[in-house]
Amino acid sequence: MDTGRGAPGIDRLYAASYRRLVVQMYAICGDLADAEDAVQEAFITALRKQWTFRSVDNPEAWLRTVALRRLHRGWRHLAVVRRHQGLDRGPEPAAGVGPEHVALVDALAHLDPAQREVVVLHHLADLSVAEIADQLGVPQGTVKSRLGRGRQRLGELLAEREEPSHG
Repeated sequence: MDTGRGAPGIDRLYAASYRRLVVQMYAICGDLADAEDAVQEAFITALRKQWTFRSVDNPEAWLRTVALRRLHRGWRHLAVVRRHQGLDRGPEPAAGVGPEHVALVDALAHLDPAQREVVVLHHLADLSVAEIADQLGVPQGTVKSRLGRGRQRLGELLAEREEPSHG
């Protein structure tokens, strides 16, 4: 029974989609802590804006959009920090993952951020081109172009890793 505060529905949605959203955000940003923070902030925003949240057609898509915006804000902030402080640290490796996972996350990290977003949203979030265009606020042709270039580059990067070194 809904208490009027929205918590029971949010609890069920959290249980059903938290992990999936974290995996998607992690594939986009390459940092598990950032991915978890972004998704958690999205759920907090849903609780704060529960009257708006109750009226959305697709709650998981709404949460994904909020989490993506949080990642984007973080990237803009980091770019400013790096520019002003000369800070340039590489991606932090995740603990306890297999070599295939590491290879994929590494390859995704080498994609242009816009390409990485559409590849992850299409293949991990299983969104259509139209849904991605809607969530990112770009034309469908832009999504198709980014997706094509991203897939091609990802294939090249993964093929390079598989080639044995002769020496």
